[in-house]
Amino acid sequence: MPENFIERPRKNEKDDAIQYVKSLLTQAREDNRNEDIEKLEELVRLLHTKKYGLVWEEHAEIVEEEMKTKIPVFVEDAGRKIVGNLDSENYNFLLEGDNLHSLHLLEKTHSGKIDVIYIDPPYNTGSKDFKYNDKFVDKTDSFSHSKWLSFMERRLTIARNLLSEEGVIFVSIGDDENATLKLLMDEIFGESNHLNQISVKTKQAAGASGGGEDKKLKKNIEYLLVYTKNSDTAPVMNTVYKKTEISELLETYRQNNVSWKYTSVIVDRGRKIYYDSTVDGDGNEIKIFKRENVIFKSVGKLSKEENLTEKEVYEKYFDDIFVTAMPQSSIRPRVLEKIGQQNLTKTSVFSIEYVPKTGRNKGRMYEQFYKGEKLRLFAWFSDVAEKENGEVFKKDIEGTLWDGINLNNLSKEGGVNFDNGKKPLDLLNRILKMYPKSDYTILDFFAGSGSTGHAVAQLNKEDGGNRKYILCTNNENRIAEEVTYKRLSNIQSDLPHNLKYFKTDFVDKTEFPDFTLESELLNYITPLVELEFGIDISNPSVQIILTEEHLEALLQNHELQAGATLFIHPDVFLDTKEQEQLSELQITLQEIPDYFFGKELWS
Repeated sequence: MPENFIERPRKNEKDDAIQYVKSLLTQAREDNRNEDIEKLEELVRLLHTKKYGLVWEEHAEIVEEEMKTKIPVFVEDAGRKIVGNLDSENYNFLLEGDNLHSLHLLEKTHSGKIDVIYIDPPYNTGSKDFKYNDKFVDKTDSFSHSKWLSFMERRLTIARNLLSEEGVIFVSIGDDENATLKLLMDEIFGESNHLNQISVKTKQAAGASGGGEDKKLKKNIEYLLVYTKNSDTAPVMNTVYKKTEISELLETYRQNNVSWKYTSVIVDRGRKIYYDSTVDGDGNEIKIFKRENVIFKSVGKLSKEENLTEKEVYEKYFDDIFVTAMPQSSIRPRVLEKIGQQNLTKTSVFSIEYVPKTGRNKGRMYEQFYKGEKLRLFAWFSDVAEKENGEVFKKDIEGTLWDGINLNNLSKEGGVNFDNGKKPLDLLNRILKMYPKSDYTILDFFAGSGSTGHAVAQLNKEDGGNRKYILCTNNENRIAEEVTYKRLSNIQSDLPHNLKYFKTDFVDKTEFPDFTLESELLNYITPLVELEFGIDISNPSVQIILTEEHLEALLQNHELQAGATLFIHPDVFLDTKEQEQLSELQITLQEIPDYFFGKELWS
């Protein structure tokens, strides 16, 4: 630790204030100034009183102190560049270094641009999971909470600046700091921007340890705090589902003596004959068809007839299994009125075709079936289930208790060992699916084992999305190189994508006391340009121009792409013709290094 570094810069501020007021109080008593005595006594009491809200003693951090004289920069480790997808120009990024330095640089490239942040910070359990100023913080440290809050406050404040107006942040946390984290995030993001606190079941509580002498209940959940940048502009999150494999679900129903409803199968939908038409509430046509020679069978009967297991029946007839219901719908009464009750029998089957205005089928032609004298609606099993790799899973809406996280083979995920807090892909998958877009940037600045990057690549493959990730981690115990990067490299055969690996370095301002600092910083522009645009600098949509000759050659050879962005040195002067050419091509100009390092150059 540096010699003159003061970790607790405000250690004596309050004590000094109290002592000063007490000295005034002593003098007032000696002078018998009763009115002053009363007021000073009240002031001492107030100085000892905590107001509502989160109060902690701020602690300084060496990595932040370093930035007073050293400017963080990125340097690419070109040997770790991965070009896994030749068909894509997009790149993902792994940033090695203290995450405060990485966040500082991301403020230059991604302020207001990150849509989703997920982090799994140290839980501050006192079991060597949290270091502050290169020392582990344990429960004997009376400032353990203050140090953790100081650490998190700096990083979460920057995280909020990075979020877009539609951005959302998810933070995993345990019991030790859950309450303090909630108060801290209320202060930084605003209490009105708190979406949810989700309880995530992460282990089984079965069995007892310590001979049954434990005084506390077994811990089997962690928490996920969810905040928006702005609740007024944040999108509506997608519903989260718990998935249960169908044979497992049916066995659970049998063991608990619960009736299972989805047992009917429409094997043949019969001949479709146009019957009549009615209209919905907006006057749009609803076509009605009578169905003849329809064939129904039960799941059990099909299992016997075709020598199939129950599971195989649900897989084969996935789209044909149903249960009938009496819906609260404005459509059914209109259809019933048009058909006429007198024309319905127990065996009647009708279908309708229309374009719903709301719901999961909004805006597309949809077919519904009705059956019997009361015209009961078919509720399809496929609307509450899904097929995944040929297997059938029942979906149930999960609220703020997620107890269906798949923890099987967690240690093997990604082909890397990570004993301290490896997050399951199933959890990350749920989080990513909550955000209602498939083309967005996700940041994880406590990247650890790289689960977030793995989950992004996996979900893109699953739904054809174009999500991009930025991961930040230090390289303590070579975690960045031998765990995070290794995992992202391991998955390339199944989930090919592009990756750049940047390491944090520093430019010492004391070594460049004059204009030479600007020249030195020019050497570190390329990684920031690549990071901001998510590309390799060979991409023609972005160019770095350091000389007039370079610009002249690009224009003469017609190598500038329309709509491109040029990062241009201030010593490059444009004549009238060049300005006109750039204007015609709708080129955006940004001055460097001021664009990225203006604050450092002019402070």
